[in-house]
Amino acid sequence: MTNPRQPRLKNLGEVEQLVMDYFWTHGPSTAEACREALASSRPMKDSTIRTVLRRLEEKGYLTHQIEGRTFIYQASDARQNVAVRAVRGIIDRFCGGSAEQLILGMVDNAVLNRRQLERLARKIADRNIKDFTHRNITQTDVTQKKDEKP
Repeated sequence: MTNPRQPRLKNLGEVEQLVMDYFWTHGPSTAEACREALASSRPMKDSTIRTVLRRLEEKGYLTHQIEGRTFIYQASDARQNVAVRAVRGIIDRFCGGSAEQLILGMVDNAVLNRRQLERLARKIADRNIKDFTHRNITQTDVTQKKDEKP
């Protein structure tokens, strides 16, 4: 099931998602820089962006450091890691903890096509080969060290 060291993040609202997209793309930033960057697509008052940033921090998506009197916010985790945690939550809640059930559902509902499945199969095969090779090298090192002892 899910990793107990990483609690499930709460869902993001539309504005929160927009703000997180900004931080994942631009890196650490001030509230004002974020507000200005999003002004063309989503104008916000200064108090609004600060409320959104505070909520994102409470939810675990952002952290901040203080430089002088200015808060510098940054994403607490990479976009891909957050996505993986979200998918793990979906697998646990809707698929009984089975990633295979999720993938089968995606195939049945034409979310994944044949080419994507073949690419996934190649990645899995490549990873299995790397894992097997790494385990054999490690086991060989252990065996050689045992043989070297008087």
